[in-house]
Order: sequence, then C-alpha cells, then structure tokens
Amino acid sequence: MIQITAQIHIDPDELTEQFCRSPGPGGQNVNKVETAVQLRFDVARSPSLPEDVRQRLLRLGGRRVDTAGVLTIEAHRFRTRERNRQDARERLVALIARAAHRPKPRVATKPTRASKERRLETKKATAATKRLRGRQSGDE
Repeated sequence: MIQITAQIHIDPDELTEQFCRSPGPGGQNVNKVETAVQLRFDVARSPSLPEDVRQRLLRLGGRRVDTAGVLTIEAHRFRTRERNRQDARERLVALIARAAHRPKPRVATKPTRASKERRLETKKATAATKRLRGRQSGDE
C-alpha cells in the first residue's frame, strides 16, 4: 500500500508502468536502454479516492489526464530505471496529497469606510494633478 495521507492509501495494483527510451542526449546508452517510465493511474475508477479528492485531482492533473480519467506521469530525469520509477511515484503521491488538501472557502468582505475615503482622496489628487498638466490660459 502506498500511503498518501492518514485516510488515503493506494494499492500498487492500481498503477500501471510502461518503460520506454528516454528522450534527449545520452550517447550510445540512450538508444539501447529503456529507462524512462510512464506511470498510469486511473483516477476516475480508483476505489481508493474519496469523490471530492477525485474531482480536485482530475482538475489538478490538467493535460496529464486523458478523457477517460487516466492520469499519466512521465519520468526520465535520471539515468536508471529504478530511480525514474521512484521519481514518478513520488510525483504521483505529491499530486494526490495536494488534491487531498481541501481549499479554504473564500469569505466575501466589504471595504471599510476609511478605505473608501482613501480611494476617493487618491482619485481627487490624481485628477488635480492631471488638470494642472493641461494647457494654461496664457501659454501661447
């Protein structure tokens, strides 16, 4: 079990990993060894996630989530397959932990009378400055 929070655990069987060749430079080794990993997690059908976390994770996933609700994480930062695999899992855990955090609801507030007065005073000062920049009657 992969522990995300105290209440959320993910079964490793829910993850599918596919290994492929890493992009970018690397010499002869990069053309022969499949060290990059594509980690897939079916967010839409996972029994491990509560519904609110599932919705936030689908939104946070962005382009990494396809139309079927499968989250794909690609890792190819490191030279070894095992380290890339660990990196992909760490990134998945961080993303789910971020989705598990319930955002604080915004409380609408009204501006104070003093702040309204300050705003109006600033507007008056700006208007007066601009008025003085205009043509004077005896300029020509």
